[in-house]
Amino acid sequence: MISVIICSANPLDLQLVKENIGETIGAAHEIIAFDNGNAEKGICELYNEGTKQARYDILVFMHEDIEMKTEDWGAKVLEIFAADPNLGLMGVAGGGYKSVVPSSWYNADLEINGGFYCNLIQGFKYSGRESFLDYRNAKNEKLTKVASIDGCWMATRKSIALANPFDQNLLKHFHAYDIDFSLAAGRQYDVAVTYEVLLSHFSEGNFSHDWEGEILKVHKKWGAILPVNADGLDEKTLLRYERRAFKMYFKKQLDKGKTYNELMNICWNARKSRIFKGWKWYKLFVDLWRVVNE
Repeated sequence: MISVIICSANPLDLQLVKENIGETIGAAHEIIAFDNGNAEKGICELYNEGTKQARYDILVFMHEDIEMKTEDWGAKVLEIFAADPNLGLMGVAGGGYKSVVPSSWYNADLEINGGFYCNLIQGFKYSGRESFLDYRNAKNEKLTKVASIDGCWMATRKSIALANPFDQNLLKHFHAYDIDFSLAAGRQYDVAVTYEVLLSHFSEGNFSHDWEGEILKVHKKWGAILPVNADGLDEKTLLRYERRAFKMYFKKQLDKGKTYNELMNICWNARKSRIFKGWKWYKLFVDLWRVVNE
C-alpha cells in the first residue's frame, strides 16, 4: 500500500495526475494533495505534513506535471522495497557523485564519464524543445545506487521520512529539497535510481536565482560529508576535477554579479570536505582568489 503526496499549484494538472495514478498504480493507495497555488507554504513543509498524514508504509512524493507510463508501477515499487531492506530512497533520475562544487544532483562541469543515471521521458515546458526518452543505464542494472536523486518523483519509507524530515526551516521555497533529503537518507540507507518505473515529466528544471540560493544552503549544511561518491570514483582524480569545476563555477557567478565576499564564503565552506583538507583547501583558496581578482 502506497501514500502518494503531491504539492499542487494547478487544479487541472492535479486532476489529470490523480486520474493517471488511479489507472496505472496497480496497488492499494491514497493520494494526499495540498492546494498550494498561492505558494503560501514551501514544499518541504507540505511534504512533512503529508508524511504525518500518510496511512501507509511506502511514500511517493511527486510533481503534478507527470504522467506515469508503467502499468502496475505501484506494485513494482512495493516489490523493490520489500526485496531490499537497506533501500531508503528511490527515484527515476540521479547522480552517482554529489560534488563539493555547488550544483544540482549532477554536475556536468566535472566532466566525469558516466555518473548520470536516468529513465524518464523528459519534456520541455520552458524551452519548447521536443520531449524524448532519457535512458542512461551505463551499468546495465535494474537499480543503481547513487548519491542523490531528482525530486520530480521519489519513493521512500514512511519511517525514514519521519526520522529525516524535509528541512522546512532551511528550505522555505521549492528547490533543493531533493538533494537535501537524498543526503539525509543516504547517511544510513541506499539511495538509488530504478529502471523499472517509467514516467513522463512535462517540464525541465528551472535554475533561477532562488534555486541557486537554496542550493548554497544545502551545500553549507552538508559540507562535511561532501563529496558523496556512490560511484567509487578515484578521489585523487576527483580533487583535480573539483578544483577545475570550482574555477568554472566562480567565473559564471562573477558574470552573474556575485561579490567577492559571497564567492569566498562558498570557498570557505569547502574547507569542511575531506578532499580539501589542509593544504589542499589552501591551494583551492589561492586558485579561486586569483579567479575573483583577475
